[in-house]
Amino acid sequence: MYYAIIAEDKAGSLQDRLAARPAHLERLNALKDEGRLLLAGPHPAVDAEDPGEAGFSGSLVVAEFDSLGDARVWADADPYVAAGVYEQVTVKPFKKVLP
Repeated sequence: MYYAIIAEDKAGSLQDRLAARPAHLERLNALKDEGRLLLAGPHPAVDAEDPGEAGFSGSLVVAEFDSLGDARVWADADPYVAAGVYEQVTVKPFKKVLP
């Protein structure tokens, strides 16, 4: 089943996010290579493709896991969590309908 991992960034965490990004992307690419990643990306803090110094307000990952518990374990091990980027992370089931 798919699960949505919805994360909210802490204010002022852009530099920590940038430092942890390579390790974060490595984990996402592993999900992609396993055919389990539906989509992933950050939420720009402003209405722009490249928010510059405004940074990001959070991230969304939708991926396939065996259970809600497995999705939470994966989310808790994210490098952004270890780096203190995220203020809050919500994990919940996701049902893909379209396309």
